Amino acid sequence: MLVTGAGGFIGGHLVAEFRRLGYQRIRAVDVKPVEEWYQRFEDVENLSLDLNLRENCETAATGADEIYSLAANMGGMGFIEHNKALCMLSVLINTHMLQAALAHGCKKFFYSSSACVYNADKQTTFEAPSLKEEDAYPAQAEDGYGWEKLFSERMCRHFREDFGLYTRVARFHNVYGPWGTWFGGREKAPAAICRKVIEAKLGGTYEIEIWGSGVQTRSFMWADDCIKGVQLIMDSEILEPINLGSTEAVSINQLVDIVEDIAGVKLKRSYNLAAPKGVNGRNSDNTLIKKYLNWEPDTSLRVGLEKTYAWIYDQYLAREKGLPGVVRESFVAGKA
Repeated sequence: MLVTGAGGFIGGHLVAEFRRLGYQRIRAVDVKPVEEWYQRFEDVENLSLDLNLRENCETAATGADEIYSLAANMGGMGFIEHNKALCMLSVLINTHMLQAALAHGCKKFFYSSSACVYNADKQTTFEAPSLKEEDAYPAQAEDGYGWEKLFSERMCRHFREDFGLYTRVARFHNVYGPWGTWFGGREKAPAAICRKVIEAKLGGTYEIEIWGSGVQTRSFMWADDCIKGVQLIMDSEILEPINLGSTEAVSINQLVDIVEDIAGVKLKRSYNLAAPKGVNGRNSDNTLIKKYLNWEPDTSLRVGLEKTYAWIYDQYLAREKGLPGVVRESFVAGKA
């Protein structure tokens, strides 16, 4: 089992799950030095490789029966809007990984796409429109990141049709949870809001800046639901790209409400209308995934945020004390 992007958020959770299931031969690859990964395990083959380079993709894919292609240049909306070229360069990773998968006889290839592929004209309302898979066309994806994802989806399709490579594609909708980025500019909304509330509470300022008007809407998917969905989709007969997300849409103001309630505070809000904020509204239409799998992500946002907030709180305190961030490590096979 090869997981790329394994030093990041979703990739780290996927490696942990494969270990829990008892897989003995797991290769984890990320561009970051191994000591900077959010989750690392000594009984896994951990490689620090830049997968923008084809020769590194060849190394990573050698002997792999299943490849989970999660490596990408990405982050929250602040990062995406200011790094369009860098996001689009991920096309090198995915193109080279598909070529390497084919060359080395990979049996199954999973590609992690994004809801950012959807047509922007279908996301102008704040009423959280539920996006069906067909709404990616006519194409008008998120500039930079979304276009790269849409192009790589097509690459997966054509490698399947032209070369017979088994490919599966899921469009992730805002995955959140512990063991991921929570500060520094690449964090997504749930982690950013948790950190800002913690900063306001512990710092005694009791103020929070919200990007945009606060009425923009999204759905957020708990990490464990994402990992389960990835495995179900990989082993399914679903050939087309499919939504993988929660249908519990909330406004950013409501997201802040929940985190404030968890923290036991009420904060004065200011709204930065010039900050990156993405589309006005987006939600996952799960009609297709329920049809194929009789399943959909169903962890409530409140439950997931409680666990995420607690983890970020501990990370924040450790940083303030000058201690290294907590990394999930294991040095005993089969123990996560």
